[in-house]
Amino acid sequence: MTMEKNHISDLLPDYLDKALSQKERKAVELHLEACSSCRKELEELSVLFQAMDEDQIKVPTERLRKNFEDFLKMEKKAARKVVAISQERNGSNWASNLLKVAASIALLIASFQMGGVFQQRKANENLLALQNESLQMKQTAMLSLMENQSASKRIQGVSYIEEFENPDEAIINALADRFLHDENDNVRLTAFEALSRFTASETVKNVFIKALENEKNPSIQIAIIQTLVQMQEKKAIAPMKKLLEQEDTQPFIKNQIKEGLPKII
Repeated sequence: MTMEKNHISDLLPDYLDKALSQKERKAVELHLEACSSCRKELEELSVLFQAMDEDQIKVPTERLRKNFEDFLKMEKKAARKVVAISQERNGSNWASNLLKVAASIALLIASFQMGGVFQQRKANENLLALQNESLQMKQTAMLSLMENQSASKRIQGVSYIEEFENPDEAIINALADRFLHDENDNVRLTAFEALSRFTASETVKNVFIKALENEKNPSIQIAIIQTLVQMQEKKAIAPMKKLLEQEDTQPFIKNQIKEGLPKII
């Protein structure tokens, strides 16, 4: 019987685990040099062992992992009772069984994971769609209320800004329109407070500067000046100086400007 026909499949796991004696290990290595079939099986088994070592998947259960380990122990014990270095390989051996079981477990784990991933993805998509639909409805209601003939309704519409963390340009422009042009002082003041949440926006900065040039309500003027000073907005220097020069500017408004200008300049 030639060396190629004396396969050593059942010794390969112990060979990879370095559990063979020096004599057995030497015999296995000599056989591997002459047997391409066993070399291929060793490569496949090595890849499998490496994948199992690197696998950090925690699902599906601890029980499944224990059952798998128990099976390996039983197969290994049975194989040692009948294997020898010169024993002829027959039918189904331990290594091929191991590959089949490992493949089945890998398939089970992959199926379990993919099912969970798809379910979570679907749930996230549904949630995002609901959130977008809800925001769209709120935006429509907000813009509609801000055009209402009732000042209280317009204030209610402006107050909807609390529902938007990052409002789009349509909302910012609608608030700016209420702030600059609404005939009701309370509506303009509420719109100013809403816009004050987004002072990083260039649109909001420009609206505040424009309002400073046209606003006649002293309370709103003070609020605008204080906010522009806090922002240290240099484009506000010119309109503030212009207010200082105007005779109809209230004295306390001028004082506020005189206190604030040095903080910008």
